[in-house]
Order: sequence, then structure tokens, then C-alpha cells
Amino acid sequence: MNWTVRSVATSLAVGFAMYFAARGVWWIEHPTAPLLMVAAIALYLIVVNIAILWDSASDVRMPLWSALLALGASMAIPVFVTLSLDATSLTAPFATWYIGGLGLLGIVCVVRRRFLIGWLILLVLVITSASSLGLFVALDLGLVGSIMWVAVAHLLVMFWDRAVRDTERLADIQQAVSAWHATQQVRQRERRVRTQFALAVAGPVLSRTVASRGALTEDERQEARLAEGRLRDELRGADLLNDAVRDAIADARRRGIVVTVFDEGGLEDVGEDRRTAIRDELAEVLTRASAGRLIIRAARDPLIAVTVVGRAGSGRSKDDDDVELWHEIPRRDPRD
Repeated sequence: MNWTVRSVATSLAVGFAMYFAARGVWWIEHPTAPLLMVAAIALYLIVVNIAILWDSASDVRMPLWSALLALGASMAIPVFVTLSLDATSLTAPFATWYIGGLGLLGIVCVVRRRFLIGWLILLVLVITSASSLGLFVALDLGLVGSIMWVAVAHLLVMFWDRAVRDTERLADIQQAVSAWHATQQVRQRERRVRTQFALAVAGPVLSRTVASRGALTEDERQEARLAEGRLRDELRGADLLNDAVRDAIADARRRGIVVTVFDEGGLEDVGEDRRTAIRDELAEVLTRASAGRLIIRAARDPLIAVTVVGRAGSGRSKDDDDVELWHEIPRRDPRD
């Protein structure tokens, strides 16, 4: 059998409730009004089992109606017991069962997160037992134990809840650390890929530059400039690039166009199919472009994923203010 903390606590509570009810039934002297004693015991058993078991499997917090029922029963039970006995029998062991029984009911309310009701039950118990038995007699007959156990239960529940909160917080921290490690591993892999790409692109150009001691032909200088631009593109806007976009940018630069790429997270939260469509549209726009300078920017915008701006100049004259191309690619497919 699979025992849990909750099942063990529930079994102990039910067991102690039965014990206190059995003490009330074990009459040494016959009550003057036995029906009232039986009614008190029956009411106690019904109320305490409702308090312990009702919705306990789904929620540790006791329903409000059952908590109020327990409070009402704690007012009625001592009165029923007192009225069922004569004055000489009020301190008999079977007559004081309700002191421990209502103390247990207060503990149940505290454990099931009805702290105010639990302490109100204890207050009612102190008042009723002190008025029928006398305060010091009631304390001597078990009231001290009921007060102490309710207080201990309250402290234990507070410490338990705090431990649960700390455990949940620690679990959240561990998940965050794991996610951070995973992100760092992905970034490390991306950096390795970028490094390998840089070596593949720039390696031959650098080798020829070293071998010729900088004496490059005009075609080799052009290839070096293209390699430098491609490296910048990979560092600044890798998410915007696919083979078609890379080829379109390279062709534009061969035509003398200055191309600048900025990726500020414009493709974040965009599905892979839509990303492919955005890149294909970007490659088509770059293929048709004839401006002197192209600026490709992917900003964090709720509507626009990529903006392509074409200016007349190359960046060194006032002609840059003349916009020849303005094309916006939305984050979502316009047909949706």
C-alpha cells in the first residue's frame, strides 16, 4: 500500500476522533439526559469527518461551509454534554471527552488552512469549558493540551507552506539555470558555425593576400570586399539570410550597391514557413533594386518583420536623402 503524508495524517485524525467519541460513550455513570449525550457524540463524528475528508483529495483548503459547520458544532457540543449530566459528573473522564475532541477539530481546521476558524473553535472551547467546569479545572482536564496542539499545528503548517514555497522557488531557479545553460550551448554552437563559415569565406582571400603580400588584382580586391561584407551580414543579420538572399546581396554589391544588414529580432516568434517566405520576398526585392545604397532592417515591430530602404547616394553625399525604394515585409502572411 502506498502511504503518503496526507493519507497518514488523515488516518491519524480519524483515529483520534473515534477515540474521543468512544470515551464519550464509555459511561461510568448514567447521564441524566442520555439522548443529549448521544446527539453530541453523533454531531461530533459527523462534523469532524466532514472537516477531515470533504474535498481533501482535491484541495487541502477546507470549504468555508464545512468550516462554519465545525464552528457551530463546537458551540453546541459542550452545551449538549453539560445538559446531559448532573453537576457531580461533569468532571468524569467520559464527560470531558469534548475538550480533546474539539481541540482535535480545531487542529483539523488549522491543518486545512482555516486558521481563523480553528482558533475560534479553541476560543469557544475555552469559554464553554471554563463556564461549566471552571478555568483551572478545565486546564487540568486537558484544555492545556488542546491549546498547545492547535498552536503547534499552526506553526507546523506555516513552516510546511514556507518549505513548499522555497522548494517551488528552487525548482524554478533550477529550470531557469537549465534553460540558460541550453541557451549558452546553442550560442556556442552558433559561434562555432559562424567561425567555420568565416574561415570558409575569408580563408582563401586571406591566403591569397598573404601569398601575394597584399598585391591583389582588381578582381581579388572585389572578392575581398564581398567576403568582408558577407562576414558582416552573417554577424549582424544571420536570421535574415538564406542562400537566395546571400546571392542577391552579393550580386547587388557587384553592381556597386552598398548593402547594410541589421537584424534586431524582427523574425522572433515567426514560424519557419513564414520566415522562408519573408527571405524569398527579400531576395526578390534585392534582385530588382537599383538604388545606390540599400538598408535592410528587421526591427521588433508587431506588424512589420523586415524593412528595405533604398537611397540614391552611397552614403557620402546629400543625395542620400532621396529615397528610391521603400519596401515592408509583414510578419504575417497578408492572405491569412
